[in-house]
Amino acid sequence: MELTHINDQGRAKMVDVSEKADTARIGVASGQISMQPETFSLITEGKVKKGDVLAVAQVAGVMAAKKTWETIPMCHPLLLTGVDIHFKLYPETSEIEAVASVKTTGKTGIEMEALNAVAATLLTIYDMCKAVDRGMVIRDILLLEKDGGKSGHFVRAEADKC
Repeated sequence: MELTHINDQGRAKMVDVSEKADTARIGVASGQISMQPETFSLITEGKVKKGDVLAVAQVAGVMAAKKTWETIPMCHPLLLTGVDIHFKLYPETSEIEAVASVKTTGKTGIEMEALNAVAATLLTIYDMCKAVDRGMVIRDILLLEKDGGKSGHFVRAEADKC
């Protein structure tokens, strides 16, 4: 397999996508944050002093998806047509899973935007709760699904999840 982000001098470049056709694209990513049971309760009961943790984290994820090209050097700016962040709450393990779904119609993308959205969502949860729990752990940020473009449809098998 040939790396597309390397020029003829062996240096990084942004891939030229001008000849590619516009296609509908989706990217879905997920990740988890684990915490102390008390922290989980504060979040789910809306008692964190900084405000509604999940609402703020959701907005942070949407904003991150829209600005992925500003922080990941070889990403193209994309016109996103949809970004959605969902949470799965696991009280028995004091974990929150964030799932980001991102859509566009364009020449390239969209998995980096979904992954970036998840990372920012989880980091925002950490930021808003770090005063009560610095031991939180963010883990398993991964691509679940990608569709559109030349590389086709990718769906992570359940067994391949971390």
